[in-house]
Amino acid sequence: MEQAIFAMGCFWGAERMFQEAEGVHSTAVGYIAGHTPDPTYEEVCSGRTGHTEAVLVVFDPQVTSYAALLKIFWEGHDPTQGMRQGPDVGTQYRSGIYCFGELHQREAEASRVAYQQRLGEQGYGEITTEILPAPEFHRAEEYHQQYLTKNPGGYCGHGGTGVSCPVGVVTSD
Repeated sequence: MEQAIFAMGCFWGAERMFQEAEGVHSTAVGYIAGHTPDPTYEEVCSGRTGHTEAVLVVFDPQVTSYAALLKIFWEGHDPTQGMRQGPDVGTQYRSGIYCFGELHQREAEASRVAYQQRLGEQGYGEITTEILPAPEFHRAEEYHQQYLTKNPGGYCGHGGTGVSCPVGVVTSD
């Protein structure tokens, strides 16, 4: 199994996108890339911790690829919105890819370049997604885990750009 961490706005909807993907073994939501230890949801929502809401994805590379997960990531939100995603505004809703290893880092960066070209062709601005080596992931409170499975009518503010990501067409070399 391999791991990947993605931040793309509210973690409830992001988790559901990855849960439904073939080859995904498990998911967990949490907080990442901030400066306070063991943040709570309330602290993260204050905007003072620097964390963003994220989903940890454990996947079987024999069944799916990191590139396939990157495609879900890019197409599942608007990575040009900065510190927001749709109506959700704040640093905790920023876009990010947190990489486990150099190969994933190169693949993520190559996918950003390819997707930026496609977005630009459709009139979108610059991608604001941060791509970093994976810092410590802080698991969110239990009531957030698989939230939309437990609450099928729950809020999900995700919506992509409608622009197809060319991942799989480009390589990380």
